[in-house]
Amino acid sequence: MISSATQWIGTDALLHALTIGELEVEGRLAGASNGTLRCIVSVAPASRVRCVYKPVVGERPLWDFPEGTLSMREVASYEMSEALALGVVPPTVWRTTGPAGPGMCQVWIDEVADVHLVSVLAAGADLSDWHHIFDGTDESGDLVSLVHSRDLVLQKVALLDAVINNADRKGGHLIVDTSNRVWAIDHGVSFSGEDKLRTVLWGWAGKKIPNELSEPVAAMSTMIHTGLPETVTRWLTADEVVALESRIEQLLATRTFPMPSPGWPSIPWPVF
Repeated sequence: MISSATQWIGTDALLHALTIGELEVEGRLAGASNGTLRCIVSVAPASRVRCVYKPVVGERPLWDFPEGTLSMREVASYEMSEALALGVVPPTVWRTTGPAGPGMCQVWIDEVADVHLVSVLAAGADLSDWHHIFDGTDESGDLVSLVHSRDLVLQKVALLDAVINNADRKGGHLIVDTSNRVWAIDHGVSFSGEDKLRTVLWGWAGKKIPNELSEPVAAMSTMIHTGLPETVTRWLTADEVVALESRIEQLLATRTFPMPSPGWPSIPWPVF
């Protein structure tokens, strides 16, 4: 029987299975920009869960990220989410072996397709439940607005993205599972040493980090005083670690969500 993955979140059994368990490949995700396989792994004698396996050999080279490091950045992003007590990234581990060699392995999240955290609304629609990002036109030439939910969990994701310098927070990277829990996925282009924050979650740009996020703020403060967690830094270059520390110090100094950079496109394309 294939169990719901969320019941295993945070357990040693799941992380152990993802790390060394035998992966049964179900197929390849055709829409993924890098080689991505959906697999099944046994967690216990009577329980199996689905997972996503991204081998290093399936990564497309990028001009602005070291070759063969995208899977490592996925692991570092999960570890940072955990270190900040955000809990928004599905359990993710590094595998030294697999059907296609070394790479990352992450719990597969069963998505509720009709729940939208990022949307496109007709111009003039009621935005009381949404943050407005920008206006544009659809394929028919009608005016529309890109918006995202005001959900506090998305605010946690926005904080994580600011810390890890996520260069590709698309709307499709934000999913809701069958237990109504919000998850953030696809963090392969994060932790650059240069300012590359590109996201659809600009609704809190320039606004103070609220008291509801005091726990991750306290965790950041501890990191600056005692050192960044090795579970994160081991996957990064020395320059990227310095830049990560600098971003955290800036967030602590201002207690404010960052504004878009004038020297870098602020919205990923496509947005979904």
